[in-house]
Amino acid sequence: MATGTPAVTIDRLPGEALRQADRSTGIWRDAFRRLRRQPVAFGAGILLVLLLLVAIFAPFVAPYHYATQNYDALTQPPSREHWLGTDDLGRDILSRLIYGARISLSVGLVVQTVILLIGVPAGLAAGFYGGKLDMFLMRLVDAFYSIPSLLFVIVIMTFLRASLQKANGGFAGFVADLDDTTGGLVGVFIGIGLINWMPAARLVRSQAIALKQKEFVEAARGSGATNRRLILQHILPNVVAVIVVTATIGIPQAIIYESGLSFLGLGVNPPMPSWGLMIAESLKNLRSHPYQLISPAVVLSATVLAFNFLGDGLRDAFDPWMKR
Repeated sequence: MATGTPAVTIDRLPGEALRQADRSTGIWRDAFRRLRRQPVAFGAGILLVLLLLVAIFAPFVAPYHYATQNYDALTQPPSREHWLGTDDLGRDILSRLIYGARISLSVGLVVQTVILLIGVPAGLAAGFYGGKLDMFLMRLVDAFYSIPSLLFVIVIMTFLRASLQKANGGFAGFVADLDDTTGGLVGVFIGIGLINWMPAARLVRSQAIALKQKEFVEAARGSGATNRRLILQHILPNVVAVIVVTATIGIPQAIIYESGLSFLGLGVNPPMPSWGLMIAESLKNLRSHPYQLISPAVVLSATVLAFNFLGDGLRDAFDPWMKR
């Protein structure tokens, strides 16, 4: 009898693992199924996927390079050669919009990565451990909330650009090369990421506080699971859906930040295109050549709305009450 007991336990473990994997996969499958029932959110997701593909394959999709000038077609209205017209320097607006999608999407994705790398661990630690660590992290969040975000980003970018201009090799030289490759966006990545991680931290903290009191976490703790295992295997997987929704809604905020900074001349370095920079350059021709402003403004607004619609759809799709 003693020899048969371990065999039963060993036989059950793979089945338990498979059932847990099926439940995990089922959550994402059900969420996708509910998302498909929302035509606006699902259509927004398809639009964003197409925009991402266009940005990735910009050299093959764009009819011209973003810096190519045609002096015979200065401020030309939309035509067969230039579907959306040209700017003051004879550059194709459609091509610059396509290349500008790279800037906007990269800012949104990289900034959200920075935000999640800071906010998620801080929220998990504060919610799970509580006590003095929770108090310290939440007071730090309150301190960051008191800082004007736009002013903070401007200070960070000004400091970094002044420092990177003097870089001569080493890590600073690597960052300077990366900044040149991205068109001066390293400061945007760091500045926006450092000032916007607080909402993610607070949201993850509230979820961690609620989850650590659940029965399955108490059972895992009673079976001898370490704090690290409890966080990584029991709490974090149940917060992933909230993190995905938060990131989806946060991406358009980062895009708007970058557009505003480029509008002020503090974002991407010309001649690399940005939707905000294109809007700023077209303001002086608003009355005589309004098409130069309409195109980037419409694309920027449509992208932000698509991310917001997708974020709302994902929030509803991951909500278990939507099953009813």
